[in-house]
Amino acid sequence: MAIVKMRKLHLAAMSYDRDVVLNALQKTGAVEITLHEETERTRTLKADAEGLKTELSSFEAALSVLCAEVENYEREKGRKSTLLKDGFDVPYSEFMSMKGERARADEITKKINALTDEKNALQSELAQERKEKSQREIYACLQTPFHAFCDTAHTRARLGVLPTIACESLKEDLKGVALCAYEIVNTESENTLVFVTAHKAAIGEVDGILSVRGFSACPYQGAVTGAQLYAEAEHKIQELMDKLEQNKATMYALKDEIRFLKTYCDYLLFELEKEETSEKLRGTEKTFLLQAYLPTFAETEVAETLRSLSGASYFEFSDPTEEENPPTLLSNNAVVSNFEGITNTYSAPNYREFDPNAVMAFFYSLFMGFIIGDMGYGILMSLVGGYIWLKNKARPSGLSRLAGAFAVGGVFAVFWGALFNSLFGFAIFGAGNAIMPDPQKDMWSLAGIAVPSVLVISMELGVFQICVGYLCKAWQSWRKKQILDGICDGVFWALFSVGIGVAIVGFVEEAKVPFLGAVGGILAGVSLLLAMLTAGRKEKLFGKFTKGFGAAYGVINYASDILSYARLYGLMLSGAVIAQIIATYSGQFIVSGNILLVLLGVLLLLVGHGFNLVMNLLGAYIHDARLQYVEFYGRFFEGEGELFTPLGSKRKYVELLPAQKEQKA
Repeated sequence: MAIVKMRKLHLAAMSYDRDVVLNALQKTGAVEITLHEETERTRTLKADAEGLKTELSSFEAALSVLCAEVENYEREKGRKSTLLKDGFDVPYSEFMSMKGERARADEITKKINALTDEKNALQSELAQERKEKSQREIYACLQTPFHAFCDTAHTRARLGVLPTIACESLKEDLKGVALCAYEIVNTESENTLVFVTAHKAAIGEVDGILSVRGFSACPYQGAVTGAQLYAEAEHKIQELMDKLEQNKATMYALKDEIRFLKTYCDYLLFELEKEETSEKLRGTEKTFLLQAYLPTFAETEVAETLRSLSGASYFEFSDPTEEENPPTLLSNNAVVSNFEGITNTYSAPNYREFDPNAVMAFFYSLFMGFIIGDMGYGILMSLVGGYIWLKNKARPSGLSRLAGAFAVGGVFAVFWGALFNSLFGFAIFGAGNAIMPDPQKDMWSLAGIAVPSVLVISMELGVFQICVGYLCKAWQSWRKKQILDGICDGVFWALFSVGIGVAIVGFVEEAKVPFLGAVGGILAGVSLLLAMLTAGRKEKLFGKFTKGFGAAYGVINYASDILSYARLYGLMLSGAVIAQIIATYSGQFIVSGNILLVLLGVLLLLVGHGFNLVMNLLGAYIHDARLQYVEFYGRFFEGEGELFTPLGSKRKYVELLPAQKEQKA
């Protein structure tokens, strides 16, 4: 469990072989190109990536449309397939063959865009037809042609729509008009179709009344009937819907091209990466220079790959200088690797320090188990988290690694749950038979002050981790040959932590070892004095005093850090109380004998414990990480490393099957 040692590749080759060389390095999956230092008689190569970016954007847009349409179609038809899943294996030879597939990709994209344009046009026309149908609906009852509602030599006719609320007042208004009649032809919720006739001498007065009431004249005329117009609109809508359905089916028929488009887009992403890499290279008129980092274990493979190229090239390997900061490649076992993401969220370790993940993984799991503090919850965490992790073990993701971390935390939760005698809130070993104190009731006298016993334990856990943090500080210094710094800045403070931890035990009256208070106090005092005297060893005169005073003042921050671990007790207590409440009430319901109460009790167990576990996990994940980042890593962790990213590893959709595995297959 360590940070992998790196080697540096120096390569010079002909400019026309640049693409071949980069493809070969990508094939190894073990080389990260770095910025080449300035070299006499060379220039920085410029990247021309805009065309590739535009091309990639176009294909990804078409791919996104196709995936969305296929997903919607399968949802509508109740189908389920794996077409949309990313992360499928692509042989190396197939991936590299995408270079000659531009015409096919263009053709597929053209079809997708044409179908999309057709769909948009059909949807626009359909919206217009539905609006027209809505307008014609009130006239659908008319079986008489519109030209029948016409003027005569002595009368004038008005066919149209009024707001329904205006019909009553219209009736009263028209009573006062001579030689006028009207009929309500059809009524909807908001509008009413009316037909009004009047003598030509009275039509002016009638039009005025209709206008005030919000009358809208019929826009249709001729030999067609209202029923025919409405049926025509329905037919047109059905026709458009059929065309849209055919459009969907045609688009869905392109589903098998999703795999190709995803592979092609990732290949373009690789081509774009190669083009942008140009800015890291140096070159002359005919040659280019390249520098890259690679793991030591990959040196032989990279050398053999480069030697196999037909073009002329020169390369050599060297160790990175002390001034250089190579990328970080972590090498941990299957358990510890699940915790790397937690550290990387804060900052990746830099190449020059040791990998803290193994130590952090222990404390993270220990604290998570303490916060959960229940055997039942721990078993669920281990089973569910372990299942997700094992299912994705061959190709881990951020989610599966987090599930693996929770599974390990579940093991510690079972351990702490056994000590606290809690299984889903039930005391399975009998009340009062827990090894650990009751977090709700038990109090200890700490230097004469009543303090919750589990709070004292949580602070002792904090002292333990801080002590280990200082030992890590010492180890970090010793790795850099800074022996004295490791002793003064690490060991002395670790001894101070041991003294504090021992003194706390001595001050607890229930422990009945008061002499430990004096022992711990002396150890803490002597180690603090040594830390103060050596804090200014690199300073001059007044600086020595101020540094020593600063070390003494740091004890206040130290005390504050220990109190930060009280959050372990707070989170554990809240979860334990809720679990016990759920257990108490659900148990009473279940033993009542009433079938409804039994069902309610079972439901309370499932929902209540499920909710409590989720909330506990959320709190444990956040606050546990905070303790690692601030209280633990703050002692020794340098961070600010850049994770190793080999050329060609940036892919969105596919997993590239290494050439070696492809050959074996």
